[in-house]
Amino acid sequence: MNTAAAPEAMRPSELESGSPVSHRGRVLAWAAWDWGSAAFNAVMTTFVFTVYLTSKAFGGEDQASAVLGAALAAAGVAVALLAPVTGQRSDTGGRRKLWLGVNTAAVALLTGLCFFVFPRPDFLILGVTLIALGNVFFEFAGVNYNAMLTQISTPHNIGKVSGFGWGMGYLGGIVALLIVLQLFVQPSFDWFGASTADSLNIRLVAVFSALWFFIFALPVLFAVPELPRSERGAGIGFLASYGLLVRRIKAIYRTSPHTIYFLLASAIFRDGLAAVFTFGGIIAAGTFGFELKDVIFFAIFGNVVAAIGAILGGFLDDKIGPKSVIIASLAGLLVAGTAILVLGNGSYEFFGMAWAGTTTFWIFGLLLCLFVGPAQSSSRAYLARLAPHGESGELFGLYATTGRAVSFLAPALFTLCITVAAPFVEAGEAQRWGILGIMVVLLTGLLVLLPVKAPDQTEIAVVPEG
Repeated sequence: MNTAAAPEAMRPSELESGSPVSHRGRVLAWAAWDWGSAAFNAVMTTFVFTVYLTSKAFGGEDQASAVLGAALAAAGVAVALLAPVTGQRSDTGGRRKLWLGVNTAAVALLTGLCFFVFPRPDFLILGVTLIALGNVFFEFAGVNYNAMLTQISTPHNIGKVSGFGWGMGYLGGIVALLIVLQLFVQPSFDWFGASTADSLNIRLVAVFSALWFFIFALPVLFAVPELPRSERGAGIGFLASYGLLVRRIKAIYRTSPHTIYFLLASAIFRDGLAAVFTFGGIIAAGTFGFELKDVIFFAIFGNVVAAIGAILGGFLDDKIGPKSVIIASLAGLLVAGTAILVLGNGSYEFFGMAWAGTTTFWIFGLLLCLFVGPAQSSSRAYLARLAPHGESGELFGLYATTGRAVSFLAPALFTLCITVAAPFVEAGEAQRWGILGIMVVLLTGLLVLLPVKAPDQTEIAVVPEG
């Protein structure tokens, strides 16, 4: 049982104390938020709007990229400092759904305001500020959204529900990207939204993304009931919440140290998982010679495969446990990444069949995508199983904070490996060695995770009430 050893600590987890029945309508409504959020993740911050912001229209790629990077770094610091306390206060105030709605609406509003970012250097600060603030509120919304997992699932299907949500997010990103491509970026027919004057088509992408996210976020706000108000920590001021947070972290470490160990391990390997998608397109273009249309084509296939992996991983999660799924996924990522690193863009012949570099990336790149989904999904389900009653928001806030705290690892090692390799390889070959940096982060996360107990062997933390 997930209970602490002391008699006074015999409290069930939030998951175990919830409803014994999972309502399909609530699960679908909850997953719809993930589907809608892909418009912000995939369209605004990955493939379309940030590419627009770092174009020559805003003063040059180098300068614009540096400004955007600085703004996102500041956003990351804000999330790291504020996420646990905002999660804690939504837990104690019985306002988890309310703050999910408020933060989601803030993201949608900030996204829509990007329509007013005209393609001129003097609008760069406005654009990066809106995107950075959008990232902050998106992370806050994500804390409450992830915490809601314990409200809509049971101990018997939490892995499947979490995997279904991740899968919906990947698929939603594909659909949103296809619509954006067909209506705005490479329009299939002539309409006012296809106009490139003052980059109207790209600015309208922001309006589309805002509406897409807001509309698909509505179902969860109607279908899932609000969290009951708790007297634990209620009525304390915002700054005093940090004192309570420190006392609770100490209590978690004292009564359930493996919860803390998992937060640390997952922070490391989640940074590696994020790097797979962050640098995947860069490696496809720079090392394997993919053109932009090929990168987008691969991204679509990659998201489909990642969705399939997340859903299948969710089923396995409930059968063999989240730790086994994460370990298997990280091992698969290491094998696939090593194959890309070793084979590179060279041409080979296996059993009389030609093997091109593009074949290497398509096969092993898609395998990377296949294993990323289950690792992400089971990591969320793992932590949800360990959340003390009424404390999911605070715990997922710590989840966000620890992730932000080490988010420099994979990018730094990616850059370091390229820099070290450059003098020893031919021009254009160094980038491939950046993969080694990502593999080191994933391997480190795997090694740190191995001694961490599985959720069914871990005691639920006992936290102070105030």
